[in-house]
Amino acid sequence: MTEAIKVDIWSDVQCPWCYIGKRKFEAGAEQFGGDVEIEYHSFELAPDTPVDFEGTPIDYLSERKGMPVDQVEQMLARVTGIAAAVGLDYDYEHVHQTNTVKAHELIHYAKSKGRQLEMKERLLKAYFINGEHVGRIEDLADIAAEIGLDRDDVVRALESNEFLADVKADVALAGEYGIQGVPFFVIDGKYGVSGAQEAETFANVLSQVRSEREAIQ
Repeated sequence: MTEAIKVDIWSDVQCPWCYIGKRKFEAGAEQFGGDVEIEYHSFELAPDTPVDFEGTPIDYLSERKGMPVDQVEQMLARVTGIAAAVGLDYDYEHVHQTNTVKAHELIHYAKSKGRQLEMKERLLKAYFINGEHVGRIEDLADIAAEIGLDRDDVVRALESNEFLADVKADVALAGEYGIQGVPFFVIDGKYGVSGAQEAETFANVLSQVRSEREAIQ
């Protein structure tokens, strides 16, 4: 039996392409059909964002990128359409623009409990589909409790910054790899795939890794 192919994914909870890329990667892994082990790593697209940003994502992007509002609206409409094509119903009217560092800490907490993948999916859904706040500790603890994690322990871990060093380590490693945007996939520690590529692209890279492994056995 060939051991599972490790896939390290750098991603942010408020990155629309990360959720789309997650779905496309999952479809590619299904096409591939072999064992894949996934680990998520933190990447903060906008670490200077306040937890309670006053305004909409349109306001934020317009201010941050200096783009006209109508151009931002067109951009979000496009990404919403692409998300819909992979079964994701983005609701930008109810998105809470926020700082995601605590969400990243929660993902690391969930990883320590063997629940990282479930937590990542739930937080992306919270942000893009459910209109939930993913920047505040109490809200994050409620979300964590929904998937069966201990709410009080989550609050303790987030208030004490127990996993902040892990978040910073992920961000630092992204810098070492030269990762400047997400999603970014590192497959078998040697192949980098940037962006929300089509499912076939991921399936092909995974198949290539399997072929290379079989060639040296």
